[in-house]
This record gives sequence, C-alpha cells and structure tokens, in this order.
Amino acid sequence: MKKETQNYQLIDEVFSRGLATFIDPDQSFQKKIQGKIDGTYTKDIIVKFGVDPTRPDLHLGHALILWRLRKLQDVGCKIVFLAGDYTTLIGDPTGKSRVRPELNQKEIEQNMKTYIVQVQKILRTDPAVFSWIRNADWFTAVSDIEPKEGIIVRIMNRGINPRSFVGKAILFAGTRMQKTHLKKNDIISISLTTIMRTLRKITHARLIERDMFQERLNSGSELYMHEMLYPVLQGLDSYVISRLYGSCDMEVGGTDQTFNMLMGRDVMKMNQQDAQAVASFVILEGLDGSEKMSKSLDNYIAVNDAPRDMYGKVMSIPDTLIIKFFMLATFTSSENIERIEKEMSDGILHPKKAKMNLAHQIVALYYGEDEASDAGEAFEKTFSAKEIPKDVPVVVVKKGTILSDVMVDAKIVSSKAEFRRLVIAGAIEHMETKETLTNVLALVSAGTYRIGKRRFLKITHELDMLGTQDQ
Repeated sequence: MKKETQNYQLIDEVFSRGLATFIDPDQSFQKKIQGKIDGTYTKDIIVKFGVDPTRPDLHLGHALILWRLRKLQDVGCKIVFLAGDYTTLIGDPTGKSRVRPELNQKEIEQNMKTYIVQVQKILRTDPAVFSWIRNADWFTAVSDIEPKEGIIVRIMNRGINPRSFVGKAILFAGTRMQKTHLKKNDIISISLTTIMRTLRKITHARLIERDMFQERLNSGSELYMHEMLYPVLQGLDSYVISRLYGSCDMEVGGTDQTFNMLMGRDVMKMNQQDAQAVASFVILEGLDGSEKMSKSLDNYIAVNDAPRDMYGKVMSIPDTLIIKFFMLATFTSSENIERIEKEMSDGILHPKKAKMNLAHQIVALYYGEDEASDAGEAFEKTFSAKEIPKDVPVVVVKKGTILSDVMVDAKIVSSKAEFRRLVIAGAIEHMETKETLTNVLALVSAGTYRIGKRRFLKITHELDMLGTQDQ
C-alpha cells in the first residue's frame, strides 16, 4: 500500500470514529491536509487542543482526542497543547450545570506538571509536530506578578526594587513562554481593553445560546458573569495561538466544547484572521455510566492509573457502555466491535467476558501485553476467587488510632468526607472478619480492609510487629 494511501486512511479514521461535529465551511482545513499529504502545502498546520488542569490526571476521555491528534501528527500536523492554567481559575461549567470548584494556583501548578509527561504516552513531542504553552502567558498582567524570595534577591542585586513596576516587568518578560520556549521578541498580552473591545462585538443573546447556560437558566440556577466570559477567553486563546504560531487551523475538543470552539472562530474573524476549523468528538461517560468522564466529577479512568487499577476500573463500567468504550477507547476494528455487540445481544458472549477483553486492550494500549495479562490475572484472583492481592500496601499504627486518619494518611482515601461516604455506602469491609464497617469513628483493627471494589490496605499494630521481631 502506498504511503499516500495510508495517510488518507489515517485521516478518514480521524474524521469518522468518534467525531460528532466537523465545521470547515470553505474546506480550508481539508485542503491543507490534502496538500500536506501530497507535498504541495509546506507551512505548519496548527491544531489546538486545550485542557484545564483541574486534577493531576488526563483521562480516557482526553485520550480519545489525543489518539486522533497522534494520527494528525503522523501526516505532518503540529499539535499545540494548551494548558489552561489561567482559565482553570475561572472554570468552565461542567456537564452537571454547576459551578466548577475553585482551585488555588499551587494546585494548578502541581497538576500541570504531570500533564506533559502523560501526553508523551500518546503524542510525539518533537518540536516539528508538538508544542505546548499556558494561557496565563498572555492573560496575566505585569501587575499580577508576585516575585518569590530568590528572585527578589537577584533583582535587588541589580539595583531595582523587585516590587516596583520595572522590577515586575523584568520578571514578567523573563518568565513568558513566548520568549523562553518560542523565542519570540515581542510578548503578546490580552488586556482588559482587548477583552472589552472583543465583547463589543458579541451579544448577550449569542453567549446565552450555550446549552449549559440554557439548562442553568431553565432550572432556575444561578449563572455567573465569569462563567459567561469563559467562551470569550477560550476564543482569545485561538486568536493568540494564531499570532504566535502563524495560524490556528483547527481546534479539537469534546461536544461540550463546541460552543466555545465556535466562539474562537468568531473572535478570529473579528481580528481579520482565518477562522479555525472545529472538530468536536463524542464524550465518553465515566464510571457512573451517566455523567461525562470528568476529573471534577471524580468518575474517570486516568491515563497514568496503575495497570491493575486501570483494569479494575474498566471492569466496573456499566454493561451498557461496553461497546462505546470499544469504539472510543481502543483500536478494535469496527467489524470486531459489531461481532462483540451481536454476540452479547444473542447471549453467546457474557458481558463480563467482553469487558475483560476491553480492559485487556485498554491496559495493553498504555502498558503493553504483559502488564495487561498480569492485571487480568490479578483481577481474577482478587474478585473471582476472592483472594487478597499480594501487593497490598501495609501500614503500622498504634492501637486506638482512628481508622479514617490511617486511610487518609495512607492516601487510600482522599479525605475524611470520602471515608464517611464509603462507610455510609457499606463499601469498607474487614476481609478477615467479613464485617462491613458502619462506624465512621471506628478504631483500627489489625488485618486487611477492602475499600470499594479495587482498594486494599493491610493494617498491623506496632506491638504485633515487635512481637514478630522478638520471635
């Protein structure tokens, strides 16, 4: 098969499997892709994908899009991965039509550090086909800069007050990715003036067209002004990326982002730029089977989940999502997916067997066949044979310690609130006694606890350990 034919097949897969909406009115993006494959278009084709770092994990919903972006890289497109550290502070409304929880800057920074590492599991990161940047680079003003102690000393050594406008300007210029990473001489900033100039051309009626806003208004819930501005800021991101990279040819996201991405087209047209194409992909539901897979809703399967955790989480999805996960989270052929669906429908294939196949394929995609097989064997032993895993974390504590404190400190649960929810749901079991925990203030008992379906913790008392050593 000729390489050119293979490339066209790659593009066909990008614009078919999982694609919900593709907007390219004058076929500009498609013509550029064809030109890139034919060798007649030599400029960079820039594809933007933005993620707000609300949690430290990218999940399979993101991966669905990242794998499509990888195919675009394979035919010569350059992916600009936009970390929305500034817009995370504002928050785009979630699929539950509620205000996103606020995060502080430290949390955002920590989350963002893990993103590029995880992206490398899927995307190529050589500069010819990949770049990343954060939108605080242009939304943060000089006056927003707060020098840290080490930097204060360095600027003071130059005879400049680090908290003066000049001192902050020096720090601002030295920390912009536009200069440090993209090697640009001039720094692009989005000022309040720029935002107001943009808003003069966007009506209130246009903004509240967004379905999430309509749901909020129809239910009588509050709709805050900072949330209404989010699509405009996302549109300005596309405007800036076009200036920094020479173009922003297409933006990709989930169907919940279609309105925001179309706003990007509007903002680019206002500024006499070629408007980006828009590709929105089907949203993958989370472990609950009802809401979209979301970090904010804590119902997701992370790209960097350990193989056994990833396998176990896939096994916990509702049977109704098996086919959709095959279609969106694996590279199983359409013919095989149709066969699996028919065999389940006819009662030939049990959903559990289909799900085990699905879990194996997903784990193998990120960790390889050996890890996938090991995860499958561990799952069978733990959940089918009711065995306790061999690699259960062990903690040594004093008698009389409150169990919730132990589990939070061991990071088995994220908080006492989560511990309380698990107890109320009857989801914490002492394996040796087969007793389900009912008291949120219970003291520790030596032995192994099962927390939910996939988490385990073995607790040993200090005296037990001493006694073992004396023997």
